[in-house]
Amino acid sequence: MQADYPARFERDMGCTEVEFLHWLPGATHRRAQLLGPGCARVEIDAGHLELRWRELPARQIALMRLPRLWVGFVFDGVDDAARLAFMRHFDLYTQRGGG
Repeated sequence: MQADYPARFERDMGCTEVEFLHWLPGATHRRAQLLGPGCARVEIDAGHLELRWRELPARQIALMRLPRLWVGFVFDGVDDAARLAFMRHFDLYTQRGGG
């Protein structure tokens, strides 16, 4: 888990778009959301988070294929403490097995 999160960053997540959309309500504490194709806006206090995503080619290791999703995060009007609290919950909620 990170000690801080910048207002704008991107990551490569090991999931499909369907899985990501299934996780999104719980990962955002069921905050108000506006969903569109490949994007979402999540209200956080007086500010918001803009999410954008697109599927990437699967990562292949020997015979195993892992799905990949590029996700961009842009926080607007969300202070450092609220951003940290939101992302800590988001990361724990979307964490997958193993460790």
